Amino acid sequence: MGLPCLSEVFNFAAGPGVMPAAVLAQAQQEFLNWNGSGLSMLETPFTGEAFKAVLRQARDDLRALLNIPDNYHILFMHGGASAQFSLVPLNLLGGVDRADYVETGYWSRKNMREASRYCNVNIAASSSVTNFDRMPEAWRLDPDAAYCHITSNETANGVQFYDIPASGDLPLVADMTSDFLSRPLDVQRYGLIYAGAQKNIGPAGLTIVIVRDDLLGRAHPATPAVFNYQTQVEADSMLNTPLTYAVYLTGLVFRWIAETGGVTVMARNSEQRSARLYHAIDNSDGFYHCSVQPAYRSRMNVCFTLTHDALTPLFLSAAAAEGLLNLKGHPMAGGVRASLYNAMPETGVAALVNFMQHFTEEHRHHV
Repeated sequence: MGLPCLSEVFNFAAGPGVMPAAVLAQAQQEFLNWNGSGLSMLETPFTGEAFKAVLRQARDDLRALLNIPDNYHILFMHGGASAQFSLVPLNLLGGVDRADYVETGYWSRKNMREASRYCNVNIAASSSVTNFDRMPEAWRLDPDAAYCHITSNETANGVQFYDIPASGDLPLVADMTSDFLSRPLDVQRYGLIYAGAQKNIGPAGLTIVIVRDDLLGRAHPATPAVFNYQTQVEADSMLNTPLTYAVYLTGLVFRWIAETGGVTVMARNSEQRSARLYHAIDNSDGFYHCSVQPAYRSRMNVCFTLTHDALTPLFLSAAAAEGLLNLKGHPMAGGVRASLYNAMPETGVAALVNFMQHFTEEHRHHV
């Protein structure tokens, strides 16, 4: 079949994920001469007014997209979401020796292991007994915990929270890396939200942190200043050199989301894309299989297997030859994973579904 032409390529990677074509085109156009300055944004000093204006605009646009109240601060931080696995306990324990965590899959488990270096981790709820094919509904919160942490969407095993139980008086902390800005969000339910940018909002390395006023000032004395939420709030996310180009690109994505219709439209598109793909899986007469319970299936990361597993390498290579790239499942789960982030066009899902149907017709005799 040969190599696909660029116009036919769709990136289903879990991260770094697909970026909006309009954003990439604008960044390309401005790369050598940003804002008429004669400089690339890569060369623009973070201490100058030009970059400070970009940072302020990105923050304002995000606040408007999610209707973030004034008593929440928005930080642009280094290290990706995995750094926050340590920074959350370092910043929020405030002398308390325990925290609640909800165990829902690969990433929440990794998060819990890191947090256990700093405090006693209480597993408030877990779906491990069913091999993470759903989100747990019954929580056993520790009233003496400093906070309760959830992972809103698990990219490796394809489960997502839709109805989150109340956390009572405990601040609710959420890793929203893989579904941030994909749907409306009541920010006031949370004490802290963080999200790596590389799924729905920008390039890898940058992390958005949204933290409520009353949770500042609790950091352990050994917390590095650049990773202390309060010192970064006081420095306007510029205590150290920020990821200037990543902030610029993220700001363009915020604007693209707003111009496309905001998070309500993102949610509608996400539901339509994922429903189309899940329908193809469920109506394949057993050729494809998704083990996640329907009520908890992720709209961001559709994980499935081929019933005849030996066909998986052929499926992946044939898909890549058709321009359907990066469909290999997480190493923990295997199989196939199609990540349908905000910038994935409907034509990409249509192309994948069409490929799956043709592949089934060609190889059904193996089942």
